[in-house]
Amino acid sequence: MEIFEFISYKDLLDILGTSLFVYAVLYFLRITKGIQILKGLIFLALIWALASLLDLKTVSTIFEKLWTVGLFSLVVIFQPEIRKALSKLGQATKLTSSKPLEERVVERIVRACAFMSERQIGALIVIERNQNLEPLLEGCVTIDAVVSVELLITIFDPLTPLHDGAVVIRGDRIAYASCVLPLSKSSEIPRKYGTRHRAGLGISEESDAIAVIVSEETGEISVAVGGKFHRNLDQELLKSLLLKELGINL
Repeated sequence: MEIFEFISYKDLLDILGTSLFVYAVLYFLRITKGIQILKGLIFLALIWALASLLDLKTVSTIFEKLWTVGLFSLVVIFQPEIRKALSKLGQATKLTSSKPLEERVVERIVRACAFMSERQIGALIVIERNQNLEPLLEGCVTIDAVVSVELLITIFDPLTPLHDGAVVIRGDRIAYASCVLPLSKSSEIPRKYGTRHRAGLGISEESDAIAVIVSEETGEISVAVGGKFHRNLDQELLKSLLLKELGINL
């Protein structure tokens, strides 16, 4: 037990931090295509070690030069996964303060979607929850207005300049309109679904947001949450699902 005399609490924290980092890296590699790349890197590292052991100077020099290029290549390859991981860091704490959604706001969203569904007006409404969505948004127009049925319908009217994009709702206000969202690359999306549905699913994959989509072609209402679709929702099902996902108790 004399070994503990030479270990301080800082050393224990250092070991714990290192262990957590290694676990996080291995977990990241396991859930992505990185595990296959890791196997390839290990194989190349063994060749490099063998070349160094046998004093093969040319081969060793080539591997040394490729090391820097390899690190850059890994960043490029894992760019989507890295962006997703970094964006989720915002789930633990949110820099912007906003009021939580209330039932009356959900009711207005549902009524607006029902109206647009009947008239086959395409719409994409993103409801922000714990994670700040701003790092994932592009080309937005700031609105900062109270959520209302009339305003939502007006924004998505095909004759208005803001209709082609997503609306972002933060608390009881429409924060942005005409937003460009990250598109999902899932191969499981039905072919009948276009960019609007891919954007809705994409934002739900990269954040904890809820996306409500109204199809311009069929008027079908869908909700994307947690990287999954809930399809063919009527007014009551839509309201029930939103209240449940938002944790609003009646």
